[in-house]
Amino acid sequence: MTQTAARMPVAFIGHGTPMNALEHNRHTDAWRAFVASIPKPKAILVISAHWYTRGVGVTAMAKPKTIHDFGGFPQALFDMQYPAAGDPALAHRVQELLKPLEANLDHNWGLDHGTWSILVHMFPEADISVVQLSIDGTQPPQFHYDLGKQLGALRDEGVLILGSGNVVHNLRVMQRSDQAPAYTWAVNFNDFVRNQVQHRNHTSLIDYASQGEAAQLSIPTPEHYLPALYILGLQRDEDRFSILTDGIELSSISMLSFALRD
Repeated sequence: MTQTAARMPVAFIGHGTPMNALEHNRHTDAWRAFVASIPKPKAILVISAHWYTRGVGVTAMAKPKTIHDFGGFPQALFDMQYPAAGDPALAHRVQELLKPLEANLDHNWGLDHGTWSILVHMFPEADISVVQLSIDGTQPPQFHYDLGKQLGALRDEGVLILGSGNVVHNLRVMQRSDQAPAYTWAVNFNDFVRNQVQHRNHTSLIDYASQGEAAQLSIPTPEHYLPALYILGLQRDEDRFSILTDGIELSSISMLSFALRD
């Protein structure tokens, strides 16, 4: 891939419920506004909470399928397709950058809802190729942060790198009402993450479990939090932090989305 004049930003997107794919709200508006403010990428690499694997994989097919990896939602959500092309050349480039780690070229996965539910708003024409990188669920937080660092060259090659998850994600205690107040622990942990990102305190974010009960309740399983560590690993000294959108939905789902750009 050839170098471009503009260095691409990186962003973590709190994707929330799959219904955001169908809705237009302040969060989806913020995602679209972010894309309108940056150069058009040559390709997109997404680290999604919903591809959680043993070992690291990278999608390498030319035409990834749209995966409807959820249940209990309206048929309109299952009918949605995101027909973006894949990018085998980018997959090989990712594989090269991650060496000596062995990243497997995957031809079976596709684009899960952590990816397409945000891209339908950010790039509705599906005219930019998309590759996903899986999250190795056997590895500790530091591993994921370090892996993000290894991908840094892509920013100068026209690739937009997105992490997609939620820094607070506890479905077991979620309240199915827009009027339900946020749990205090969810607000506190969300505030902690936002403040630590703003002040570049990456070590404390890698060691999030040290936050005790608030972290345990906010991140009962780590897959939705870990994509943020890839994005933090990509931060450079000159990058500035900006919040795209924020807030706790359904009492226990953080919509915090942020960008890092020079």
